[in-house]
Amino acid sequence: MGQRQRDGGGRGTASAWAALGGEPGLIERVGYRGPGGLLPARLAVDTLARGTVAVCALAAAELAAARRGGPVPAVRVDEGAVATAFVSERHLRIDGRPVSAFAPLSRFWRAADGWVRTHANYPHHRARLLRALGLPDGAGVPEVEAELAGRAAEEIEETVYAAGGLAVAARTPGQWARHPQGAAVAARPLLTLGPLDAGGPPRVLPPLAGHPVRPAAGLRVLDLTRVIAGPVATRTLALLGADVLRIDAPQLPESQDAHCDTGFGKRSTALDLGAAADRATFEELLARADVVVTGYRPGALDRFGLAPEELAARRPGLVVARLSAWGDDGPWGARRGFDSLVQVACGIAAVEAGPDGAPGALPAQALDHGTGYLLAAAVLRALTGQTRTGGSFLATLSLAGTAHWLLHDLSDGEGKDGLMNGPGRTPSDAAAPGDRGYDPADHLLETVGPLGRLRHARPPVSFDGAPDTWATPPGRVAADAPVWR
Repeated sequence: MGQRQRDGGGRGTASAWAALGGEPGLIERVGYRGPGGLLPARLAVDTLARGTVAVCALAAAELAAARRGGPVPAVRVDEGAVATAFVSERHLRIDGRPVSAFAPLSRFWRAADGWVRTHANYPHHRARLLRALGLPDGAGVPEVEAELAGRAAEEIEETVYAAGGLAVAARTPGQWARHPQGAAVAARPLLTLGPLDAGGPPRVLPPLAGHPVRPAAGLRVLDLTRVIAGPVATRTLALLGADVLRIDAPQLPESQDAHCDTGFGKRSTALDLGAAADRATFEELLARADVVVTGYRPGALDRFGLAPEELAARRPGLVVARLSAWGDDGPWGARRGFDSLVQVACGIAAVEAGPDGAPGALPAQALDHGTGYLLAAAVLRALTGQTRTGGSFLATLSLAGTAHWLLHDLSDGEGKDGLMNGPGRTPSDAAAPGDRGYDPADHLLETVGPLGRLRHARPPVSFDGAPDTWATPPGRVAADAPVWR
């Protein structure tokens, strides 16, 4: 294939492919090229990144072979494309304007006995945080800093969560392992993928024709996800040919800047599932859907009849993919969460701490991006499975599960990744990406669309014959009619 194999990349790929139930021999179809070490960290972030992209591309190639016949196409994992895609939001430009990733109140704070991280990017989360702390709506960083400095970290965590806000106390990996939620996550596999019912006739998909090869062509995906992980998964399915319709609640509008990063290839609409007319529209969409992807906390959608078993009962043969922050089990199973918070709670921030002892962070929102590619891979593997056995399938993943995989399966949890950085090496010790012949510009594209000129990352998922970009640029959030193409 003109590509080199890499031990660390194979380790992550093999582990993820096994979790997906893939045929072990297919891993030999994967090759890696380009300089490594482009996401320097104490933990094995490079291994996670290349492994999750590799299995996503392999699952796409497998589905392509099922629809075209012949061998599974060779998969190419380009290190530069992977590293660029894992920080795609940082490279995004809209008519030359960079986007803002974090609001001022989304940050680390010193507590009386440690550190706390808050997330307040959305206006309703900011309002709940301030209300929980007894501060006025106009309060800013100085007021919050002064308030939190006198409180214990875990007390802040519980007080803010009780008010519907988002805050977590910084823990070490050992402290997280002793926490009931950490124990619940450790007891679960990286992901689950299996049948939802007794099966039925195999799914018959029309043969693929033409170039590029889009293995998900003709499939319809309802996208009920937000922020990065779920949208990355559905952006990938759109790249591979699926008709993806994103649905947001009118009262929880998504950031337009975020959608400019993850909305490629999709259409976007708004439906209030609590309103009879919009609920009827959703049921019409579901009746013709092949895949439903959800990214809300477990149980949040059940009151609308959107539990996986209920969805499959109304639409036999459906693939349901469910993503959460903390997993389905444990005392935090129903809590909201984001990549930045999961990194802090599970001990990643402690492992990546700086010389002054302040909590650190991974060089990318790798839990989000990595889980997104795993989620897409699970959907693709389920679709391939349906061509053999039929029936409905359910995939479940969590950011906390991916964090556990990174800490304990890909790394030793003490700053050794066994590949690029080695024992005791820190991000500052590692050579700069530019010293390795890597230029992000080589993996960026410019596209003109309804929102202007976008500079954006190339898709990293690649196999022989795969598309190298999306069919359409993103449009305005919630501006499309709730219909299938």
